[in-house]
Amino acid sequence: MKSAYELAMDRLEKQSPASTLTDEQKQRIAEVDVRITASIAEKKIFLEERIFKASPHEQHEIRRQLASEIARLEEKREMEKEKIRAEKSPT
Repeated sequence: MKSAYELAMDRLEKQSPASTLTDEQKQRIAEVDVRITASIAEKKIFLEERIFKASPHEQHEIRRQLASEIARLEEKREMEKEKIRAEKSPT
């Protein structure tokens, strides 16, 4: 006898079946992760150096800028990964 969780998972799988990624898609997603992670690290290094040298008021503004940049890059990462996932694999 299946649990309520298992029944719910079965219904979910019928509504939107899980798609499998090709090795190429997995590789491209990994490349996106590496590239965006490097961009985030670069922004952090650059802006944290500015935070260290800034006045308290400027520090607050730079931290907001850093948070905004990180959020923008994370959103870009997810959009690029979704685009790759949405591609149909050749059959």
